[in-house]
Amino acid sequence: MTTTNSAAWLTQDAYDRLAAELEQLSGPGRAEIVKRIEQARSEGDLKENGGYHAAKDEQGKIEARIRQLTELLRNAQVGESPADDGIVEPGMLVTATIAGDETTFLLGSREVGGGTDLDVFSEKSPLGAAIHGHKVGDTLSYVAPNGKTIHVEVLAATPYKG
Repeated sequence: MTTTNSAAWLTQDAYDRLAAELEQLSGPGRAEIVKRIEQARSEGDLKENGGYHAAKDEQGKIEARIRQLTELLRNAQVGESPADDGIVEPGMLVTATIAGDETTFLLGSREVGGGTDLDVFSEKSPLGAAIHGHKVGDTLSYVAPNGKTIHVEVLAATPYKG
């Protein structure tokens, strides 16, 4: 599986869930917040109108999420889970010993693991970039953002079925 720098790997289920969220936010979600802003605006002085300011803040959050989802879905690489070949790549559930502690996480987009308590690391994160392309049994190290060298051993890498 090849990915471009801007592409995120998504399962078809994750893509469909995010597309539905975008559709809801772009249509009914926008309409509802506009209605709330108009209602709050009609209550008078905007300087001291808490409902108006809360609605405007929520509108900003909705618009930011719409932009985020639009960009993510536009550049998403949608497909089947990667091959079960023990090579670490986006879409893999990875078990590794990191700085002496064993941990299991999904390598890929946080949106794929949505609704689970699974830790997710982007393939662009320092850890993700360091282990991407390695295989089960590999031992490596990388420099964390705080400047410390972190030692990692890949114990398992299997396709995420989420």
